[in-house]
Amino acid sequence: VVRAHIAAKEHNLHLIIGSEFTLQEGMRFVLLATDRASYGCLSRLITVARRKAEKGDYCLTRQIVERYHPRGCLALWLPDFTNVDNTNAVNDEPLRWLAKRFPQHSWIAVELLLTGDDRQRLQALQALGEKHGVPLCASGDVHMHRSNRRALQDTLTAIRLGKPLAQLGYALFPNGERCLRSRQRLQKIYPQALLEETIRIAERCQFSLHELRYEYPRELVPEGYTPQSWLRVLTGQGMQRRWPQGTSNKVKKAVEHELALVDEMDYAPYFLTVHDIVRYARSQGILCQGRGSAANSAICYCLGITEVDPDRMQLLFERFISRERNEPPDIDVDFEHERREEVIQYIYRKYGRERAALAATVITYRSRSAVRDVGKAIGMSLDQVDRLARSIYWWHKPETIRQQLQENGFSLQNPLIQRLIMLVQQILGFPRHLSQHVGGFVISQDKLSRLVPIENATMPERTVIQWEKDDLEALGLLKIDILALGMLSAIRKALAYVSGYAGQAVTLADIPPEDPAVYRMIQQADTIGVFQIESRAQMSMLPRLRPGNYYDLVIEIAIIRPGPIQGDMVHPYLRRRKGEEAVTYPSDAVKAVLSRTLGVPIFQEQVMQLAMVAAGFSAGDADRLRRSMAAWKRRGGLEQFEEKLLEGMKARGYSEQFAQQIFNQIKGFGEYGFPESHSASFALLAYASSWLKCYHPAAFTCALLNSQPMGFYAPAQLVADARKHGVRVLPVDVSISQHDSILEFAGYKSASDSASKEPSLRLGLRMIKGLSSAGIDSIVNARKQRSFASVQDLATRAQLDKTDMECLAAADALKSLAGDRHRAYWQVAGIENNIPVFETPHFTEGEVMLPRPSEGQNIVADYSTTGLTLGRHPLALLRDRLSRRRIRRAEDLWGLENDTRVTTAGLVICRQRPGSANDVVFVTLEDETGQTNVVVWPQLAERQARELVKARLLAVQGSIQLEDGVLHLIASRLVDLSAWLGSLTIRSRDFC
Repeated sequence: VVRAHIAAKEHNLHLIIGSEFTLQEGMRFVLLATDRASYGCLSRLITVARRKAEKGDYCLTRQIVERYHPRGCLALWLPDFTNVDNTNAVNDEPLRWLAKRFPQHSWIAVELLLTGDDRQRLQALQALGEKHGVPLCASGDVHMHRSNRRALQDTLTAIRLGKPLAQLGYALFPNGERCLRSRQRLQKIYPQALLEETIRIAERCQFSLHELRYEYPRELVPEGYTPQSWLRVLTGQGMQRRWPQGTSNKVKKAVEHELALVDEMDYAPYFLTVHDIVRYARSQGILCQGRGSAANSAICYCLGITEVDPDRMQLLFERFISRERNEPPDIDVDFEHERREEVIQYIYRKYGRERAALAATVITYRSRSAVRDVGKAIGMSLDQVDRLARSIYWWHKPETIRQQLQENGFSLQNPLIQRLIMLVQQILGFPRHLSQHVGGFVISQDKLSRLVPIENATMPERTVIQWEKDDLEALGLLKIDILALGMLSAIRKALAYVSGYAGQAVTLADIPPEDPAVYRMIQQADTIGVFQIESRAQMSMLPRLRPGNYYDLVIEIAIIRPGPIQGDMVHPYLRRRKGEEAVTYPSDAVKAVLSRTLGVPIFQEQVMQLAMVAAGFSAGDADRLRRSMAAWKRRGGLEQFEEKLLEGMKARGYSEQFAQQIFNQIKGFGEYGFPESHSASFALLAYASSWLKCYHPAAFTCALLNSQPMGFYAPAQLVADARKHGVRVLPVDVSISQHDSILEFAGYKSASDSASKEPSLRLGLRMIKGLSSAGIDSIVNARKQRSFASVQDLATRAQLDKTDMECLAAADALKSLAGDRHRAYWQVAGIENNIPVFETPHFTEGEVMLPRPSEGQNIVADYSTTGLTLGRHPLALLRDRLSRRRIRRAEDLWGLENDTRVTTAGLVICRQRPGSANDVVFVTLEDETGQTNVVVWPQLAERQARELVKARLLAVQGSIQLEDGVLHLIASRLVDLSAWLGSLTIRSRDFC
């Protein structure tokens, strides 16, 4: 409805807002809002109906309508002709009920849709109107804007009902009349009196969404204070805490400037609301950190919402709050992903379900989901639909669907395939379902349900409003992003482990800043598992940029983004950093903006500042430019700023070349310009995680394993990297392992002795696929009584079922009790249940001599049960076979010269297709000696899509590209060697 409201404003149309209902008793009617009060009643009624049913449905009865009577709404009765006989005797009891509930506000909706009996229907309804004194109005039951969309309408109906079109019968419309018909055509179909009555109804519906007024929660203010004065008190306390030795003039000035603007805009309750949420999280020991535009605010730093020190940064406050924009600020706070639910439930408890709810996200159709749903709707078998969907790979554009289907054996001459392609292309981008936002909370002073309908989420104990982020922004509603961040969980756990063996509490504040050893590790791209700088692209950039301090990390995180890449800013920055290109500025004003990035705009805020200082933009103009940058690839809109930018810079003495260069860079940022405020927040966590990896690799890896799923790499790569750094990793053992992975200090004289040694890492029972949580708890609890004496003793005392026991045997977790996997399986098969009549619950049998599993069998079983192996890498077993085909190891590639033609092979652990890479696909291969980064150009990716997507073991022929200590293999041919792996299960992590 918000999107309709915005579109109507753009076209100078008045939008009538209402909703159609079907009661449990079967009657149907429409309610229309006439003013703000009736809109609130309508929104509340929808909320009640949605909250009484599971997500995607609603439950509404006459009794509920009577109880939550939507006063002020206009009611249109929709007669039911389904069971009407030849006499056209319509059941008028629902009309009597509706007219009684909405006196002088009810009508009979007449829908004349050329079904052959329009005249009889009209006569029957006119008689009912005269009988009950209820006027008639013209109604169209519009479902599509043009009649030629009927095929799509029918298909969507089939998808909604979950049945093929051929089985829908009367569930489909008989013709295409439910479209927007011209007034001239309507005048030929409807009596003039009905059309005039419809216009009178429309004139009574004067409500517009721009009338909605939002009030922030205000109960956080102590008696005797206003929200603004209490915010000033809390900010002052924060300043003393942050700067006990005194605050710099720069910070004091920033705080006063911000407080004045917050007071003017009446945003103090917003800051107090976020401060209260963060205060609660910290009181519960939940690690959290604000990011995004909040990092531009000195107030947020004083309140403890963000950790970005304004004294260390030059951030643009107008990116956060703008007087001209007149929109509420947007604060994002990251919480530990495993404990965020505690914060969410605190918000629900504090404000109630009537005043707080999560924002929604509209999930739209993409190629594969469209092919699946349309295929089922038009009657294809599940096997055909699966085959169709598998032929569409994640990087394929909509216009290539026809080509992909043909390449996978589907005839384009087949009428069914032609229909599929037509419908899929029409449905792409359509809403598929309403989901919940990743964490955007809306909190209001009064009942939120009078602003927007609320419904149940799929997850229990969650409620969601029906509008998404952009809708909220358009109407100026408060949203606080309560986000989940796995790295915060991992850092908190790692610090707890370190505190445990260091003998004293170690917190984030205790991590020494600017440690040279940490930066040396980062410069070598030794960053697997580290926050934000562990991706293939980041690891390729680290040896080139060579971050040596915090602000270098801020740049590193932001520069590998579509904005700087598309704007051609990466290479100029690197050349200037290395001294290969002079750093020049066309003016002192531009120098003040770009000096910290060597004259190259890297951050979104810099682009805004450039528009202000070089082209004369106001802060509000600059923010509108930022918004247009974010949307121009989808909807355009930058053109309106081009002339103003070019003319503004020309008037201030800048060359046309410089002005055009800046505008081109702005267009590059339209691909996704990263804010400096985001990067500044992320850099703090990138450094903290790097410090932990550098000095406490066992604790860091243990924390990562216990925080899965998260990050860029699977546990197999995290464990392999830890072992490379000297960490001793021990297998899952039912006699020792806990639920989570743990650190062991066996062989140390005392815990304090471990300060100079690295502890061992024992894998946890949670690593075993298929092992139930209840089974894990039973094992740990039974073991507390005494150690397990045998497999039978384990099964008996822990009361494990056969499935859990078989999972333990498959994972080799029974080795200490049974020996190898084969013996463990044998003993599990012989487990006997307790028989109460016998004193001895089981009999001891002689040991059966079974052959030990081979190394290959163990590796296959390791991967299938825990996703990793502590034995040799699978490719070590295949090395002789690979060598006979002249396939090189990963480490051998480093000794070759640039442009050398070579073939290598490895397990596919990651595929990426960044939006900024012009359809290039990046593949990471892993063998027993390390990883190889492969570049697959678009033509090869399309030509060998099957090998690229399906291969678990991939051989790549290509040429070496070595620059600045970074090696890539530019692929020219791909060969799928997955058959060599047999039953070995390998899953890659794919990103697009």
